[in-house]
Amino acid sequence: MNRFRIRIFLIAAVVTGFSLILLTSCNKNSQEGLIIITQVSGKLQNINYVNGNSCRYIPQSRISAFDPADPERSFKVLTTAFYSARSPEVSCDGKHLLFAGQLKANDPWQIWEMDLGSLKTKRITSTQNNCTDPAYLPLGEVVYSENLPNDSLKSGHSLYTGNLDGSDMKRITFNPHAYFASTVLMDGRILSVSRKVYPKNGKSLLMAMRPDGTKCELFYRGPDGRAITSRAWETSGNNILFIESDENNPENDKIISVNYNNPFASRKDLTTGTEGAFHSLFPENSGKLLVTYRKSADEKYALYEYDPEAMKLGKLLLNNTDFDILEAVEVNVHHRPRKMPSEVHMDIKTGLIVCQDANLLDPALASRKQRLPETAQIEIIGVDSAMGDFSPEPDGSFYLRIKADKPFRIRSIDSKGNVIQSCDWLWLRPNERRGCVGCHENPELAPENRIPMAVKKSPIGIPIHVSKIKEIMIDTE
Repeated sequence: MNRFRIRIFLIAAVVTGFSLILLTSCNKNSQEGLIIITQVSGKLQNINYVNGNSCRYIPQSRISAFDPADPERSFKVLTTAFYSARSPEVSCDGKHLLFAGQLKANDPWQIWEMDLGSLKTKRITSTQNNCTDPAYLPLGEVVYSENLPNDSLKSGHSLYTGNLDGSDMKRITFNPHAYFASTVLMDGRILSVSRKVYPKNGKSLLMAMRPDGTKCELFYRGPDGRAITSRAWETSGNNILFIESDENNPENDKIISVNYNNPFASRKDLTTGTEGAFHSLFPENSGKLLVTYRKSADEKYALYEYDPEAMKLGKLLLNNTDFDILEAVEVNVHHRPRKMPSEVHMDIKTGLIVCQDANLLDPALASRKQRLPETAQIEIIGVDSAMGDFSPEPDGSFYLRIKADKPFRIRSIDSKGNVIQSCDWLWLRPNERRGCVGCHENPELAPENRIPMAVKKSPIGIPIHVSKIKEIMIDTE
């Protein structure tokens, strides 16, 4: 009996010893709890959120890290080999860092990854265009914005995805919009700040899409006169947080929260009563926020904790009179977003879209007894030419087969030739299937449970002058 107890004790001691060695090793290599920041010396340029250049490509910016328990002794610049670097994002395992960087002053900005243990970097993108705002996708992929100055689709910065080894880089947005500040939601979709740049500048929106560029849809539109000026972050409480700025007063920034399940009707200002400018935020596991903030334009942006429940600034974490702190993220282990399947089939050259009722009214308009003329014609417009027009079915529905990866807008026309409504730019990926409820509907309205008359016929080919498009048909079930 005593021998048995001694044997059990020895086994337990060995197991405990190995556990302690493992824990010690993990703690030694772990960077958890560090805060990584973007710093800029000198005077900040006037930030232009329309073209994105002055807020994305900041000369002589640098990425640094520190332990909040001992900021001064632990402070370290991570990007000493780079002329400029910004836009840090930490991987799900807390071991790697994505960022946009410029090795020399005249080099194009590219996407890089750093090993936070060894601080070794590898280049992910290799293009002559500026690339910025990277974010991790599940299973070894990345999404980022690339500037396309001579794009035939008249876009600004388009979204690209690819592997972390630099392979299989592909474009996923195809409309005349600029896309910045992407994040990846836990459901696997990309959430990006988007602004129309053609034929004229539009307001900033949050757009959500799948990583293959399908199902792009409006996620949030702010009040008139407000612009979304930061990356949005998803919290463990199912909220989406971001910075919104007054377009007429850049020093009047607000931290805004919307609920994931109801973003159009859940907008909440978390900074009521706090005057000053917020440049960025990051949700900590504790429920507090890391925020970069300054009280006036005469001050530098400093790093604070912010309590969203009490709606007030907390502890000052780092301040430097020589540098503005523009971005901050915490190194922590977090859940990996869902890996979404893709319906894109590049051998198919078209996509399908169906509208249930072009005459459907937003219930808010109908309650005010507002009447709109009935739609007599539907017009499809491309970037530089009309793509075709046709009459909807008697129930207001239409069903289209449209050339893939080409931007288009849908306009409803009355019997007198007047435009009733025009939607924003859309595109379809190869083999994508999309549906919309109508042309005047509430964005959160669910479709009526009926079969539109249009789908009982073959889809109308757009552009109409293309009589036949040969393509491979595949089973999508």
